[in-house]
Amino acid sequence: MTETVPTGPPITQTADAAGRIELAPDAFPADSPFANEDLRPVPASERKWTTYNFAALWISMAHCIPSWTLASGLVALGMDWKQAVFTIALANIIVLLPMLATGHAGPKYGIPFPVLARASFGLRGANIPALIRAAVACGWFGIQTWIGGSGIFALGSKLTGGEWENAGKIAGNPWPLWLCFVLFWAVQIAIIYRGMDFLRHFENWAAPFVIAGAFVLLIWIAVKANGFGELLSQPSKLGWGPDFWPVFFPSLMGMIGFWATLSLNIPDFTRFGASQKAQTWGQSLGLPTTMTLFAVLAVMVTSGSEVVYGEAIWDPVTLAAKTDSTFGLLFALITVLVATISVNIAANVVSPAYDLANLAPKLINFRTGALITGVIGILIFPWKLISTPEFYIFTWLGVVGGLLGTVAGILIADYWIVRRTVLHVADLYTPGGRYWYSGGWNWRAVAAFVVGGVLAVGGSYSTVNDKGAKQGPFPVDGLIPFLKPLADYGWAVGLGASLLLYVVLMGGREREPQHV
Repeated sequence: MTETVPTGPPITQTADAAGRIELAPDAFPADSPFANEDLRPVPASERKWTTYNFAALWISMAHCIPSWTLASGLVALGMDWKQAVFTIALANIIVLLPMLATGHAGPKYGIPFPVLARASFGLRGANIPALIRAAVACGWFGIQTWIGGSGIFALGSKLTGGEWENAGKIAGNPWPLWLCFVLFWAVQIAIIYRGMDFLRHFENWAAPFVIAGAFVLLIWIAVKANGFGELLSQPSKLGWGPDFWPVFFPSLMGMIGFWATLSLNIPDFTRFGASQKAQTWGQSLGLPTTMTLFAVLAVMVTSGSEVVYGEAIWDPVTLAAKTDSTFGLLFALITVLVATISVNIAANVVSPAYDLANLAPKLINFRTGALITGVIGILIFPWKLISTPEFYIFTWLGVVGGLLGTVAGILIADYWIVRRTVLHVADLYTPGGRYWYSGGWNWRAVAAFVVGGVLAVGGSYSTVNDKGAKQGPFPVDGLIPFLKPLADYGWAVGLGASLLLYVVLMGGREREPQHV
């Protein structure tokens, strides 16, 4: 009897009982210029992150100095504490949705963000969203490193009796501050060099430690203040009427922009997930609840500080430095170190390390990408990016959020609407496959990005203070005046416009392979 030879294309991927896709051996050329060990799919047997791992990741990332001071920026703009907490909570519920949508591809296929972007932008075109995300992450890395270094300097100066503050200055700052900045930078690079599994273990214990630190600060100030002061009863300067909404919507977009970066590159973490349930529940339990709790803690502690010290102290490092206890200062110093390192490495080093590796897989690996990220994070002068609440919330977070929302819209449209979550993984690494499009570029994705980006940030404008001085780098009437009304909704406009346009241009169906 003659044995029948199967017809049709060879099977390159299989699914296990949990729906996780595994590539067959030699599914794509071993010498593919679009692959290296860091970009290849994580084998199903190595996808081990549990619900707790993802929840701990978010708890660690949310419990940092910038997220603590988010409420202060909103209160400075005229909100009361309830309005500030409401804005932060709503923003994090909203940003969780694209987070879960893009995160789905991680446990299923084991691929990082820049590889997922190849399905929509093309193997070469994926460098556009990857490099934008990398640039944003480098900026955030620099900001967080400067904040962390400043925290170490402030607490260390108190331990030395103020000697650090009186040290010689370099570029307007005491030299010990620059030393703290550089040392803090080096510690973070050293940790990420240990790899993703080490990072998982670090986040697991960092999460409960930082939570404990926040509650210790709360108990300490409550005891000293015999309560929580008058900040909790202070009325809003904006009310809930026409004065509130013009501040609320750009602030909401700014709060969304705070984590908009992670809504893109969350596959960099979920690719290690043991199941969809693990990433879905872990993120849902970890992000919105933690950010809201942290905002409430920040308001209560700050209100107590107003009773004790006669002024509202929003910076937890400045507040901790008020203690005369050496043990208290050391505990605060360690908490600041752990909190800032946990968020900065996870949120701002992992992604650009993969993104830069995607740019030149044969030349740049994960560790090299992390080092490049660290260097760029210094060169962008992070101390200037956080100089004022207006610049920080509206300009930096708003513009960044608009561009990243545009990319998120394309990724979500491609993965969920065009492809219905079905990817042919081998072709994501193979020139001439179905994601090659025209020379490695999908002009439809590029067009959707350009249009969505212009609509999202083209109307960016600067406000004017009471004295008529411009507060920001943009024209008061907006870069493109007729788009100014859209600027306050940049993230939502970018996501919605690019999503719809991409679906229309792609015709709502997956394109056939094009060969070189």
